[in-house]
Amino acid sequence: MLDIKTILQYTAKPAPFAPAGQPIWLDAHVSRQLLAAHLDPHRDAASRRPETIDHSVAWIIATLGLRPGMAVLDLGCGPGLYCQRLAGAGLKVTGVDFSAVSLAYARKKAAGEGLSIDYRLQDYLGFADSDEVAGRGANACSGSYAAALLIYGDYCVLSPADRKRLLKTVRSSLTDGGRFVLDVTTSECRKRKSEAKRWYAAGPGFWSDKPHIVLEQEFCYPDELVCCDQYIVVDQDGQVRVFRNWFQDFTPEAISRELEEGGFRLLGLYSDLLGTPYQADSGWIGIVAERI
Repeated sequence: MLDIKTILQYTAKPAPFAPAGQPIWLDAHVSRQLLAAHLDPHRDAASRRPETIDHSVAWIIATLGLRPGMAVLDLGCGPGLYCQRLAGAGLKVTGVDFSAVSLAYARKKAAGEGLSIDYRLQDYLGFADSDEVAGRGANACSGSYAAALLIYGDYCVLSPADRKRLLKTVRSSLTDGGRFVLDVTTSECRKRKSEAKRWYAAGPGFWSDKPHIVLEQEFCYPDELVCCDQYIVVDQDGQVRVFRNWFQDFTPEAISRELEEGGFRLLGLYSDLLGTPYQADSGWIGIVAERI
């Protein structure tokens, strides 16, 4: 039976970063579709194209002066696309992600290539705390990394409270003077967004392995530079699942201020993580910051 009341509940405009249902990467079916998107070499979907990742990793290593044996932390590492390249360059790599499906692929890939990568299945917001609880020792992950990465807009999906928690986690994981590399979106990336509503019916696909209906809705909060893509998925048996993808856009001034408040000094702003000089009309801001 179709639960119209539940659907109506979710079509009301939520407060910014209000949760709904479980995170997209924890859904058994959708997480497998996300892995396929990560691995698609022909489009920038869940990850960027392989050639872009190659160039980005080379630029990061050169810009940060990373040398073989130095420790690097990749937060939200997904299927290990950056981790594999960093480990291949001789770096000691730890990858953290909440998707069991993606990490299973990453571990199998690393084993097949003879790469020693420490993959952790956990929420990276509590990375250091979880290690202590696991009995690794209070200092095992505190101040041991020369660099930490958070790539492809992962910072933007976090609420202000979670971003503050993340910066604390990253800072405690880095050595003195350690570098934090991330990228965030600007309002140029989504300037055509509107509070549109759409729906479609489909057979087995991205959102479900059964025939289903998808109700798509966009919520915009222009004063806060926040937007949300919401998907209400109704399976043929009437099951309703709701997924929200939140996005916080930034100006150079806003991200610089937030990093400084979190204990970082800005070293460079770019239009990407390839070293392209920042332009005012860029949809992305690539950032290199230093722990202070």
